[in-house]
Amino acid sequence: MVGVSDVPRTAQAPAAARTRVGRPLLSLALASMMDEVHAHSGAVYLLASGEPVLEMAVMAGLPRAFAAPWERVGLSAPIPVAEAVRERRLVWVGGEEEMARRYPRIAVVLPYPFALAALPVATDTKVHGAIFVTWPGSHPPELSDRERDHLSAACGRLAVRLERAAEESRPVFPEPDLLAGTAAGGAAGTLGTVEAARMVSRLPYGLCSLDLHGRIAFANAAAAELIGVPVSRLLGTQPWASVPWLNDPVYEDRYRAALISQQTTSFVALRPPGDWLSFRLYPSTTGLSVRISRARAVAEMSRTAPQGDGAPSRLVTISQVLSLAGALTEAAGVEDVVQLVADEIVPAVGGQALVMLASRAGRLHVLGHRGYPDPRVVERFDGLPLTEPTPGTQALNSGVPAFFDSRRELERLYPVRNATPDGFAAWAYLPLIASGRPVGTCVLAYAEPHPFPADERAVLTSLGGLIAQALERAMLYDAKHRLAHGLQEALLPHSLPALPGIHAAARYLPATQGMDIGGDFYDLVPSHGVASAVIGDVQGHNVTAAGLMGQIRTAVRAYTTVGQAPQDVMSSTNRLLIDLGSDLFASCLYLRLDPAHGRAVMARAGHPPPLLRRPDGRVRVLDLAGGPLLGIDGSATYPTTEVELAPGSVLVLYTDGLIESPGVDIEDALADLGRRLAEAGDLPLDALADELVGQGGAAQERIDDVALLLLRAR
Repeated sequence: MVGVSDVPRTAQAPAAARTRVGRPLLSLALASMMDEVHAHSGAVYLLASGEPVLEMAVMAGLPRAFAAPWERVGLSAPIPVAEAVRERRLVWVGGEEEMARRYPRIAVVLPYPFALAALPVATDTKVHGAIFVTWPGSHPPELSDRERDHLSAACGRLAVRLERAAEESRPVFPEPDLLAGTAAGGAAGTLGTVEAARMVSRLPYGLCSLDLHGRIAFANAAAAELIGVPVSRLLGTQPWASVPWLNDPVYEDRYRAALISQQTTSFVALRPPGDWLSFRLYPSTTGLSVRISRARAVAEMSRTAPQGDGAPSRLVTISQVLSLAGALTEAAGVEDVVQLVADEIVPAVGGQALVMLASRAGRLHVLGHRGYPDPRVVERFDGLPLTEPTPGTQALNSGVPAFFDSRRELERLYPVRNATPDGFAAWAYLPLIASGRPVGTCVLAYAEPHPFPADERAVLTSLGGLIAQALERAMLYDAKHRLAHGLQEALLPHSLPALPGIHAAARYLPATQGMDIGGDFYDLVPSHGVASAVIGDVQGHNVTAAGLMGQIRTAVRAYTTVGQAPQDVMSSTNRLLIDLGSDLFASCLYLRLDPAHGRAVMARAGHPPPLLRRPDGRVRVLDLAGGPLLGIDGSATYPTTEVELAPGSVLVLYTDGLIESPGVDIEDALADLGRRLAEAGDLPLDALADELVGQGGAAQERIDDVALLLLRAR
């Protein structure tokens, strides 16, 4: 078995011979660990040299095909082994429901009851890889202390051995997977004695024995008669491959479910033209026993028989596509798509680099790339006319994928590539077609020559379709947000004017739900030798709210410029909002500032009260008289309140998004804002603004916009 080489470093044996000598270090460690905790499958991953990628080195208990989507995984992938390495801890998943909640991509591909533990293989100074082990669905939902201790100790021992091997320059190689040995074909070899075979042959129902790979190692005469295929043609084959009417991934799925969950499973299938058969699968860690009988109780079922005239449908391929499709659904913008393809798809298909291309105005544009040591090699293609004869433009124009298994083949068809070497040796150019039109090209690059057999080309082409749909959504998402941000920037002040006696700073944060655009606004308006400040909040965070906000802000500036008093500005704006016939209301706070005389006159329309920090550091909430929200009552009045504004004082005007959050009492939030203002009030005003919106800015989910306007009297 391939393992850690024990050949002295000075040995002159050929490299190929040296790699076949040594102890099966990984296999022995994995088998011992599984035996200690009574796990029924597991795998060891090693970190790839020079790449943030985990590569499966050996698997035990189940065929490697079950874990095909995760043979190579990026360290950033949201799966247990990658998480165990990133966080240097044991990751435990206690069952099917927890797997679906925490790791939906795995649950989509393996929707069976089983428990899993993943651990890093690491010393104090270095991570070498990771291990996962699984148990049947009957395992308790919690990992016992004994199991946890055994697993941690075993991973620690393996890490020390790998560390020692690295120090002694003894390479570690992948090893053959550990599966139960396949029984010899024929009844006597399978069941142990000729008499046992005779007994089975006399039973009135069919019996088959399947190894862990799903291959038939034994079938009695009744099974052959029921299935309609001679025993000689069944032995050594998988039933869904050798029996045309069982050529359906659903039936292979039942075999996978039985092995992973170690629970009895069953299904019924229609043998043309009208015979329904029942298959019951009894699993163990060495394979499955299958009982076949007639299913007379379901004879009336009308399910269409699977078609068997095509090539076998491989569930592993479907699993890979499902897993990667799940990953792509999490991408929002174009950069997210590029990152997910680089982290999830490129490692899974064995590639080393990625370029994502799109067309705009008749030219090629690079949306993103990963894995190229010199980015200029990729960026020189940005802006290339689509008429240029390159593989990227050809794939995008024709919609036909192109595969080049060597540099010689690529340069033979596209001699221009001689002048632009990128250091790679094989390429797959996948046209990205969504809604019937090309949206771009995905280029996968390989460090070594790479043949592309027909089944791999089919998988890559299917992935191209999924990437195209994700990219189309992402481009629409980015366009929507560019529009929203542009509109928001146009409606809010680009900068605050310099005013005598007043320093000002402002911040705006959109809600994370919706279009990242809202109805919160602020402004600072110089007029007639004094200054006026306003802050307000129109209901909602959408385009309608933003448009109405722009009208209100313009009205306030106009009424201020003509010299109206604060109470009149509010009343005029209120009547305007009613005249516009909008169904939305707005809160507003308006101030007339007179720093020369140390005072400010304020009018309030249903807006949260401002905070005032005095020069001595004390903070108080200003209890202002006020009227109703703007847009409710055309005859409403808005009384004013005069507030002392001594030099060094700081006024904090804000919208309710700054202090409102789910599960937090509004008074507690306001008290916390006052405490932070008292502690940080002597900071420069921009730093103080950042401090006050710090918690809201870091929030992953803001249900409302946040506007903040700070005014300091000099």
